Amino acid sequence: MESSLPVSAKSERRWRSKPLQTSKPSLVLAFFSCFAWLYVAGRLWQDAENRTLLSNLLKRNTAQRPKFLTVEDKLVVLGCKDLERRIVEAEMELTLAKSQGYLKNRLLENGSSSGKKFLAVIGVYTGFGSHLKRKVFRGSWMPRGDALKKLEERGVVIRFVIGRSANRGDSLDRNIDGENRSTKDFLIIEGHEEAQEELPKKVKYFFSTAVQTWDAEFYVKVDDNINLDLEGLIELLEHRRRQDSAYIGCMKSGEVVTEEGKPWYEPEWWKFGDEKSYFRHASGSLLILSKNLARYIDINSASLRSYAHDDISVGSWMMGVQATYIDDNRLCCSSIKQDKVCSLA
Repeated sequence: MESSLPVSAKSERRWRSKPLQTSKPSLVLAFFSCFAWLYVAGRLWQDAENRTLLSNLLKRNTAQRPKFLTVEDKLVVLGCKDLERRIVEAEMELTLAKSQGYLKNRLLENGSSSGKKFLAVIGVYTGFGSHLKRKVFRGSWMPRGDALKKLEERGVVIRFVIGRSANRGDSLDRNIDGENRSTKDFLIIEGHEEAQEELPKKVKYFFSTAVQTWDAEFYVKVDDNINLDLEGLIELLEHRRRQDSAYIGCMKSGEVVTEEGKPWYEPEWWKFGDEKSYFRHASGSLLILSKNLARYIDINSASLRSYAHDDISVGSWMMGVQATYIDDNRLCCSSIKQDKVCSLA
């Protein structure tokens, strides 16, 4: 019994010493794990610092890099900015000269105008492919030859209105020039290109050119699909003599066509408000302006906005002045009235 006690104590001491021996590798492993964790954390922190430093350097270099030249910069470099300024100044001087009657006086000096005062200048739209239609008009309501001269002696000028070909001097232009030498009944607008897409601008060129060429009380625009009762129109204009600011025609308004591809489509339909309705304006088939309104268009032609249809354009210009709107149903060419002065050809 007594001999067994030392044995038990020895075995207990051996059992207690074993954990102390096995704990050393664990401590070493823990030490290396902690070191590895600190190393990885340090590298990650260093990488983050490097990324921040590189990002700041990149931003600094980007800010110091020369910027791309804008269009304005290129204009300045090429010297076009100064040219643009001089063009604007020249347009302002031209507008001032027109307002003071300078161009009219120059036309008289150069013999471009007879100096005679007329009752009306009637411009009939035409195109390069409308030769047969012009022949029909000359054989019906429109005088020709000596009859045309006698009509001018009465104070009425009639001309076919046409621009120039996109390819200046080509066969289209030469054919018109040849026809004009024979008939002498054209008003050729040198500054206008005769093309479908340029048609809305033609009315502005017509009124401007006509008012510079002839001194008349009225200026009349007529489409090329209209037959005129010439004597009836002259009587109507005689009745309106000395009536300033007269905007005469078959007045109408209507819905703005917003769907592309449909007839009478208006690309700038959004400018006409939520109701999408045109303001009151004279039908483009036949419209008449008194001298001061035509001269207003001439003076301000550089700044007047043209829409997709010429009658809308003229109506928008008249809204900005003190025009007297005269709705005359005798100028409604498509109506069935018997006393109208125009009809569809």
